[in-house]
Amino acid sequence: MDDSAQSHFGNWGGVLVWIILYGVFILFIPFYKKSQRKHASVYIAFIVAYALEMFGIPLSMYLIAGVLGNTLPDGVLWGHTLNQYIGHWGMYIGILLNIIGVLLVISGWKIIHQKYWRHEEGRGELVTRGIYAYIRHPQYTGFLLVTLGLIFEWATLPLLVMWPILVVIYYRLARKEEADMIKEFGQQYIEYKNATGMFFPRL
Repeated sequence: MDDSAQSHFGNWGGVLVWIILYGVFILFIPFYKKSQRKHASVYIAFIVAYALEMFGIPLSMYLIAGVLGNTLPDGVLWGHTLNQYIGHWGMYIGILLNIIGVLLVISGWKIIHQKYWRHEEGRGELVTRGIYAYIRHPQYTGFLLVTLGLIFEWATLPLLVMWPILVVIYYRLARKEEADMIKEFGQQYIEYKNATGMFFPRL
């Protein structure tokens, strides 16, 4: 790693800003449920790992370089990892996924906060309009798209390992919440579930 690359790291202010910038989205989920807090912590762990490798210490590069006994060029588990293959398209794709993800998180929060979370225990009316007319878990889709976008920008070993885990735990959380919704709304939710996609709209 050359001197110009080294100057990019050790920027702990950048680490903190990045964690705050992306961590703020967990405020758009209901924290009255313990199950939500657990999964939010996994999302935060992903963001912390990303920020550390991008601005702090390139852990993946040091690990692999230590095993192989030589240095790794920019783009191999550190730096803009896809740049050598698709140029800046990795960054553009990442930005696009981030924008879509943020819009899904905020739009989902806005309507469900008004119609469902407004009650202390989360008991309100079944939300089936807005973005919820197309997908049942827009906020989880948003989180997954945001984190996937970060991988397109800066793929490292921790992120490549953590993202599939993130997908699995949010899928399991969504299934658990749907079981709760069936208990709460019965046939009304079953009909809604059959007409919409879980994370993506049905064709």
